[in-house]
Amino acid sequence: MKRLSLLVLALCLTLVIGISACFAAEEKKDPLAAWKPKFDSSGAEYTYILSNISHPVIEGVGAGYRIRDRVWEASKGRLYVDFRPLAQLGGEKDVINKLKLGAVHGMLSSSVAAQNVADTLGVVNMPYVVDTFDKLDTFRNTPELWQPFADSALKSGIMTVDVTGYGPYGWATTTPVETIEDAKSINFRIAQAPLNADFYKAWGMKFTVMPWPDVPQALQTGVITGLDHTAIVCNITKKFTIAKNFTELDYAQGLFIHLMNKRWFDKLPADLQEILMTAIKEESAATRKLTRKQHDAQVAKAKEAGVTFTKLSDAEKQQLIDEIAPVYEKWGEKIGMDYFKKVQAALGN
Repeated sequence: MKRLSLLVLALCLTLVIGISACFAAEEKKDPLAAWKPKFDSSGAEYTYILSNISHPVIEGVGAGYRIRDRVWEASKGRLYVDFRPLAQLGGEKDVINKLKLGAVHGMLSSSVAAQNVADTLGVVNMPYVVDTFDKLDTFRNTPELWQPFADSALKSGIMTVDVTGYGPYGWATTTPVETIEDAKSINFRIAQAPLNADFYKAWGMKFTVMPWPDVPQALQTGVITGLDHTAIVCNITKKFTIAKNFTELDYAQGLFIHLMNKRWFDKLPADLQEILMTAIKEESAATRKLTRKQHDAQVAKAKEAGVTFTKLSDAEKQQLIDEIAPVYEKWGEKIGMDYFKKVQAALGN
């Protein structure tokens, strides 16, 4: 009887271990399996290591894989774009340092992080300047607006090559925000960017500067009650399961700015330089169109799931613009006041 009991116990333990192993295997399932290359990159003569912190289901991130595949085909396997999303190479500030050193060759940097590379890059994150999809296209396709932006980080050895996006910014909150007064009861999480801190102070809002990986727990526990982010990101990353309200401020376009180590690029053969730049430019332009569609689709899905979308009145939107006049002055000097005013005038602000 004792032997039978031991045998039953051993079988139970084996079963438990087997089930645990299955769950462990499931947990370790590769989240990027669908994006694995359909070619063997081991024979490439050159490798371009490209980083990003987000998930490629966001069109602005998925562009990295489309660039990878196009460059591989066009270069006939000579140049491999080794795209590493989901912060595989570290957080954005860490990767920026690696980019300057050449340990990483490129990154699709969020627009909020990019201002840590060069102040001029902050122009796209200034509230109500490059704030619509159409204005973004105008900004990108007008040489006198784009070129100073593209050249602004060269003194750090970094080229600004192109931009993709993740939609217009607003407020995802746990309670409805229909007025500025409503917003002042919210503790917003904002990105680790000095410009953002300055305009939230000017607006008189409560905020907490917090790395993105810390957001889920902070939102669940009530440490923060709102997010300064886009509808695309909030819906895809399930933030709307807790913060079920979204105020469409549309004060800026969330961008991934394609930064590249110039020293690495200069060592690349001329024909591969052309192939890489053409792929980045054309895929980035196509991705900006996809982002418009993704924004509409994700807003529709969120509404179907019960998320409430609202807008501030025109008068309250103007109040926000009026309150950040000192920020325009301070950051206009950092960005370059003549350039900043040129961008404002060209975009009708």
